[in-house]
Amino acid sequence: MWPVYPRRRPVVGTMIVMRLLIRIGISLATSALGLLLAALLVAGFHVQIGGFLAAVVVLTVAQAALAPLATKIGQRYAPALMGGIGIISTLVALLIASLIPGGIAASGVTTWILAAVVVWICTAAGGWILVALLLRKRRAAAS
Repeated sequence: MWPVYPRRRPVVGTMIVMRLLIRIGISLATSALGLLLAALLVAGFHVQIGGFLAAVVVLTVAQAALAPLATKIGQRYAPALMGGIGIISTLVALLIASLIPGGIAASGVTTWILAAVVVWICTAAGGWILVALLLRKRRAAAS
């Protein structure tokens, strides 16, 4: 008979890296979904296949970098706008992603705003899903 060894728990650093990779994957997926939905739902917003992946990566990185900065600036100078900070940072991230040639393009201010709202809803929903999954895993591990 083979010896039975107790199951070892993963090292804390490994768990942190896994959570980070899961969070990055969900962010990339929700950004891609948001761009595709915006292209389908918002007239004048176009996503070209050639630069789609680059636009998704740039959008995700820009959102990750801009959200804390926008929150800090909003708290300091415009606390009344804190509810719209996510949409504002998404709009700026879309503008940055549009600088990639062959990625995304939009015509008109209304198109940009509507596209930002669609992408923001997708990325926010992805964040909520991530929190729900992590809480479910913690509850399962605790019981």
